[in-house]
Amino acid sequence: MNLDFSFYNWDLISNFVLKGLYFSLVLTVVATIGGVLFGTVLALMRLSGKKWLEVPATIYVNGMRSIPLVMVILWFFLLVPAIIGRPIGAEMSAVITFIAFEAAYFSEIMRAGIQSIPKGQVHAGQALGMTYGQNMKLVVLPQAFRNMLPVLLTQTIILFQDTSLVYAIGAYDML
Repeated sequence: MNLDFSFYNWDLISNFVLKGLYFSLVLTVVATIGGVLFGTVLALMRLSGKKWLEVPATIYVNGMRSIPLVMVILWFFLLVPAIIGRPIGAEMSAVITFIAFEAAYFSEIMRAGIQSIPKGQVHAGQALGMTYGQNMKLVVLPQAFRNMLPVLLTQTIILFQDTSLVYAIGAYDML
């Protein structure tokens, strides 16, 4: 059995494979950071107890989670340039789409993590005279983040796997 791999050369690997790996890794890191930040805001909106904050956040999260990612990528890539009147490029479209899409998933992770903290911790912060923001920042979120870490890492791995869907808009990914 003679296999000829002479068509593989460093030029091919550096121009396509490593470039795609780099884009996949950058997209994963940026979408994770953006998704966690935007997802935290959405989770706090859903937990606020104010209908004018809860309803839009709930509609956004449930809406984004019910649409396939490849459809969101295509919609954003094709419709946004038509709306704003100029192209935004495949890479920028992928970054914005992944942040918006993953924020819905990270929001549910954040909400579950925040709700996993015992109410006694929240009441203790209130008893010390902390505002809602201080209580979240100093008491609840640090503890919740520790509880959420395994699920956040799992979602980040899923996000890395999903970066292969950017082929639909012509962006280079690892595969």
